[in-house]
Amino acid sequence: MALDASLATQLKSLLDNLREPVELVAAYDERPKSGELRELLTQIAGMHDLLTLREAEGDEIGERRPAFRIQRVSAPEVAVTFAGLPLGHEFSSLVLALLQVGGHPVKEDEATLAAARAVQGEHHFVTYMSLTCQNCPTVVQALNALAVLNPGVSHTVVEGSLFQDEVEREGVMAVPSMRLDGESFGSGRMELSEILAKLDDITGGTGSLEAAAALSEREPYDVLVLGGGPAGASAAIYAARKGIRTGLVADRFGGQVNDTMSIENLVGTPRTDGPTLAADLERHVHEYDVDLVKGQTASGITEAGEDGLVTVDLASGAGLRARSVIIATGARWRTMDVPGEDEYRNKGVTFCPHCDGPLFKGKDVAVIGGGNSGVEAAIDLAGVVRHVTVVEYLDEMRADEVLQRKLRSLPNVDVELGRRTTEVAGDGAKVTGLVHEPRDGGDAVTTAVDGVFVQIGLLPSTEWLIGSGVELSERGEVVVDDRGATSLPGVFAAGDVTTTPYKQIVVALGDGSTAALSAFDHLIRTSAPAGADTTAATKVADGDPVGSDPTDVPDIARV
Repeated sequence: MALDASLATQLKSLLDNLREPVELVAAYDERPKSGELRELLTQIAGMHDLLTLREAEGDEIGERRPAFRIQRVSAPEVAVTFAGLPLGHEFSSLVLALLQVGGHPVKEDEATLAAARAVQGEHHFVTYMSLTCQNCPTVVQALNALAVLNPGVSHTVVEGSLFQDEVEREGVMAVPSMRLDGESFGSGRMELSEILAKLDDITGGTGSLEAAAALSEREPYDVLVLGGGPAGASAAIYAARKGIRTGLVADRFGGQVNDTMSIENLVGTPRTDGPTLAADLERHVHEYDVDLVKGQTASGITEAGEDGLVTVDLASGAGLRARSVIIATGARWRTMDVPGEDEYRNKGVTFCPHCDGPLFKGKDVAVIGGGNSGVEAAIDLAGVVRHVTVVEYLDEMRADEVLQRKLRSLPNVDVELGRRTTEVAGDGAKVTGLVHEPRDGGDAVTTAVDGVFVQIGLLPSTEWLIGSGVELSERGEVVVDDRGATSLPGVFAAGDVTTTPYKQIVVALGDGSTAALSAFDHLIRTSAPAGADTTAATKVADGDPVGSDPTDVPDIARV
């Protein structure tokens, strides 16, 4: 399969970043995909003088076919292997692998790079992915980078749809799914910093403790943002533009945006997708002097003491201090809380139809939820699986009428209204059925399914705030005023984690900027000498041209 003219031109231009000769070693079989891979690799090898292509000898690159290895000629141990065709969402992974094996530097913070190079021993990772999975490239690219940075680590990427027998044998029912030295390592989106922390725990290393100690030694921030979604990114950018010391703690950059396939209501951007927007947000943050702490989550917060510093505890054991804090930890998928749901997570229970749908090709699945997310999931899945059963608790679906009309037009979809899910049934290894009953009472029935896609909304990520003094609503959301201020002085909040009524990307972006400007205003007021008039300073912070330093105003006015 040859690249179209546009992609070929882009790739050829990017290959000018190669610094070392790279060899493509390929293995084929009789399947049509092998012919497509041969055509693709031949085209790529012809794009640059530093690229060559040859066929593998025997099992030189393993037994999987079709497959190919990208390896550095001067150091063949610097390599990554792809089993399948890394196109679709994985095309960027292919491009980065070519460049990084070819000597282009891996772009990560210095702490993460050092931790990757410090991994001891020999380790082989295998990642199972699908070309429609928007979360898979993050894992694939992270492990590819680790293999390039550390000669003791190797990585093979397997396209699940081409190796169904292996996927079934390994019990892979959600992607991305990672194996380490033949054992399950994890599933779902993970960045390099998270992978390194988990690897450190498994191997008994001390890297995590050392990293936590180093984090705790960092100087206090003027503004510390917790969360890397739209609200957190916006807050960090607005704070950094004021020239104050800004930090951002993110478990994964982009948050729930990463799980959104299509975005068509972001004003000024007619169409994009979640992973693209998440990457754009991170790229924008990197344009400013923001101390980005990735792979970390907050576990507690302590009100400012006499020194005026708020302390944020991290799950890793580290502690960070700041004169003001912006909570933008977002939300996560709501679960059903029924027997079998946790037991069969990633064994048939999943939350991402775009990622995991292809793994259920030709099978029967259930979708829980009749809102927009549930109906959109059912529509997408209907084109891949044999049959979809939508189970909705209410007596009517809440999805937009246009979506309901589309759903009703599909011949392989049934809708069960007024039903309560009571159990996810399985055989110990995988899901076999969904047990549900009439909401108002009656006999339960079991619908035979191979997969259950849960689409019943989001929960705010605020458990870590219980007992902290930050006021929470009955739904667990952070209570904020119109300035984003919480019940704790110097602590603000923004986005889906708050009581802001509309959980939209554009709303979160605005929330983040509001919280950052409010935090800046708080810093001005709390740092002013006793008896000083802060009116002018406040107007400057709000974008009003009244003030002693009007040159500061255009920063906000232009954005």
